[in-house]
Amino acid sequence: MPDLLLSRAWRLLALLVSIVLASCGGGSSGSSGPATLKAITVSPSEPTVAMGTTQQYTATGEYSDGSTKALTTEVTWSSSGTVSTIVASSGLATGRAVGSDTITATAGSVRGSAKLIVKAPYSAISAGAEHSMALRADGSLWAWGGNLFGQLGDGSLADKLEPTLVGSAKTWSALASGEFHSLALRADGSLWSWGYNLNGQLGDGTPGINKSIPTQVGTLTTWAAVAAGKAHSVSIRKDGTLWAWGRNFSGQLGDGTESDRTTPVQIKTTAATETKWSVVAAGSTHTVARDTDGNLWAWGQNQAGQLGFGSSASIGRSPTRIEGGPWVAVAAGQLHTLAIRADGALFSWGSNDRGQLGEPGVQRSVPTRVGNETNWSVIVAGDLHSLAIKTDGTLWAWGANSEGQLGDGTLIDRQLPIRISDARDWVRISAGSGHTLGLRADGTLWSWGKNASGQLGIGSLNRATVPTTGK
Repeated sequence: MPDLLLSRAWRLLALLVSIVLASCGGGSSGSSGPATLKAITVSPSEPTVAMGTTQQYTATGEYSDGSTKALTTEVTWSSSGTVSTIVASSGLATGRAVGSDTITATAGSVRGSAKLIVKAPYSAISAGAEHSMALRADGSLWAWGGNLFGQLGDGSLADKLEPTLVGSAKTWSALASGEFHSLALRADGSLWSWGYNLNGQLGDGTPGINKSIPTQVGTLTTWAAVAAGKAHSVSIRKDGTLWAWGRNFSGQLGDGTESDRTTPVQIKTTAATETKWSVVAAGSTHTVARDTDGNLWAWGQNQAGQLGFGSSASIGRSPTRIEGGPWVAVAAGQLHTLAIRADGALFSWGSNDRGQLGEPGVQRSVPTRVGNETNWSVIVAGDLHSLAIKTDGTLWAWGANSEGQLGDGTLIDRQLPIRISDARDWVRISAGSGHTLGLRADGTLWSWGKNASGQLGIGSLNRATVPTTGK
């Protein structure tokens, strides 16, 4: 009898233990304690920010029982390098340099990571007569300087001494500055213009009516490239056709007439080039364009030989081919033209009264070699000065320098290219009437030269004779 009672007691105890284990999720397939943190997921996984801007990260914990929970005070944040910094307690990262970092959230021995890609703050620049524009990496458009005719596009007529946001759109992709008007493209291929419109240079069919905010030119979304002269505008469509509008007193539109056009008109040469335009540059009163075969064509004012085809004609009303090439880049100034040949050699022609051709001597009516180097990659032309970047990232300038627009620390004109600054990471430049803008590989904006209207964007009206960092 005692053995029977003891047996029953053991069976009862076993039953009670099994009930307890079942209620706790125990047994061979369950856990005998609280759920533990197994993994951390960091979000977003690979965001891109502009240098100087921030990105908020969040962490989510994954537990042994399959549950998830947002982690806040439980984690500590860190970044892997110098591209970014991050607040250890909150996960707020700031882009400090161009590149990428790994962002890590740590809780005890468990870690989770994501990437942060930092882009340059500025991606494109354009210098007008006394105003400047720039695109930031986030697609926003900024402008500063002279604004008498609304060329800044901010809805006012007041000059700005620092970069000012133009509207709220963040889809801008390209821009160009004339004397007192501005042009820009959006990512959807639409074309916009604003500023002075006496000669129809805005292209919206309302000559004499200025615009102080960006106004769409027509309804087409097929525009691919744009350039602005003193009072005329040119653009290439995605189908390779070339269009022009605005002032045409010197034949700078290239339509065979000297009549102003208030809406875009197609520019034609031969059937072979009608849909093969790839690059266009607008000077004060002349225009130069490149076709996909590497040929250069020029038209407009030719008083100083800036069209480059050796003619004594003062005006060319239609595109005429320039001998030489093949060419890869072209720039047009007030009365001179620059081009880079496919082998990296630099050529210039037109007026040389301030040394803007880069070689001592008088004006030239055909392309003339500048030096013997074959490592030129980027060129721009202001009214009376010229700049270029070599393939090693060095910056060079020559021509008029009465406002310090060359950036060599003097006010002395230069007939030969002179190196500007010690930097070897210049990637973009743009030249206005008497000032210059530059971008370096880290996306920082630099400016120098004339600043009477605030076109340097440095918060004052002080002239700068060396590259000065923008804002």
